[in-house]
Amino acid sequence: MFDITATYTDQYELTMAQAYFLAGRKDQGAVFDYFFRKMPFQGGYVVFAGLQDFLEILDGFCFNQKDLDFLQAHTFHPDFLEYLKGFRFSGSIYAPREGDLVFPTRPVLRVEGNLIETQIIETMLLNILNFQSLIATKASRMRFAAQDKVLSDFGLRRAQGLGGYHASRAAVIGGVDTTSNALAARDYNLTTSGTMAHSYIQCHEEELAAFRSFAAAWPNDCILLVDTYDTLRCGVPNAIVVAKELEKKGCRLKGIRLDSGDLAYLSKKSRALLDGAGLHYVKIAVSNQLDEYVIRSMLAQKAPIDVFGVGTSLVTGHPDAALDGVYKMVFADGKPVIKISENLSKITLPGKKQVWRAFDHQGGLLGADAVGLHDEKNIPLMHHSFIPRRSFALEGFATVPLLNLVMDQGAIVNDPPGLAQTAAYCRERLSLLPDEYKRFENPHIYKIGISSKLKAIRDQLIDRHSCP
Repeated sequence: MFDITATYTDQYELTMAQAYFLAGRKDQGAVFDYFFRKMPFQGGYVVFAGLQDFLEILDGFCFNQKDLDFLQAHTFHPDFLEYLKGFRFSGSIYAPREGDLVFPTRPVLRVEGNLIETQIIETMLLNILNFQSLIATKASRMRFAAQDKVLSDFGLRRAQGLGGYHASRAAVIGGVDTTSNALAARDYNLTTSGTMAHSYIQCHEEELAAFRSFAAAWPNDCILLVDTYDTLRCGVPNAIVVAKELEKKGCRLKGIRLDSGDLAYLSKKSRALLDGAGLHYVKIAVSNQLDEYVIRSMLAQKAPIDVFGVGTSLVTGHPDAALDGVYKMVFADGKPVIKISENLSKITLPGKKQVWRAFDHQGGLLGADAVGLHDEKNIPLMHHSFIPRRSFALEGFATVPLLNLVMDQGAIVNDPPGLAQTAAYCRERLSLLPDEYKRFENPHIYKIGISSKLKAIRDQLIDRHSCP
């Protein structure tokens, strides 16, 4: 885990915080919601990821002396800097379980605390949750396309700087099996994977000599890159020679990797050569600008591929590159508050809220989340958030609250589940989601609605703040 201090924030968070402090409002209570408005990848769901990293960073989020010196040099008030010396987040956070599925316009996270602390943590919260949720969602789409094949994260070298570290964690939540990222594997207890680069072949006089040298170093974990010169006339035949030599030593060649050319075609021809040599056990791995659509296409062509190495498209969240998560105040000084916009979709939902998920009679997801006030117990009918006179009845369906206390007065509530457990939970939740929400083209739209009580409060606030 990188050492992140409380200056990992935007300047305006600090300028607002000082203004609150100097106005004597440092102890005034506030509630913020984290949510997003638009699905990434034109998809039907988002995988919620980054929660545990966020909580662990927040647990030690403070201003060190270097931070205070920096702020002093930027003319922050001495009394405010003295206050920041003892700054710690002491509020409470409500969230779904990491790995769950979340949807637009409904609260994903609820943050309660004083004005200053809830404001200062905004940037870090958005930075961690937006990014990891984006990457976990992309990974889950690749997993859906790859079916039961192995997915390996090769993306670190193409990631936006240190974002590659958190991308590897999020990818595992979404369904990736292994990673080439050694640091992330060390810190998050992930399974590593790695083969060889073309440079290893090039620094030997002959390709066969390079293969033999690598196999000598890794006799029980040898995957040979076969496309440096000529895949079918040299690379695969040389790999077969080395595989036979390994067999004589009681070992087995683990696989070959294709990294260029027509991967579907080359995998079929390579499989035929390997099988013709009695090497049915040798796996075929492919890499090179893969995404969920390319993977789906290759499997539709019945390409005999065992491992997909995914890189750029995964760790950059291509083509969207960002989840548009926002953090909006919904409650201040004991009262619900609202942000109004001419764009109806940007009018916020006021007050402290809970989200209830509806399940069908077979235990699958009904396709509806209802947002109500935090102390409501039953929502028989939910109203469309933006379209008048459109509603959906929930009577007769089981509903479960999703926002649970994960940080209480600045302390993490429960021991975190392991990453493998979180990934398993994500698979479980995806298995409950009907396939029409998972398709890549024109996915079914998951319903989000608000309770009658919440609608009444929102409408009252809109009327109150509308200019004559």
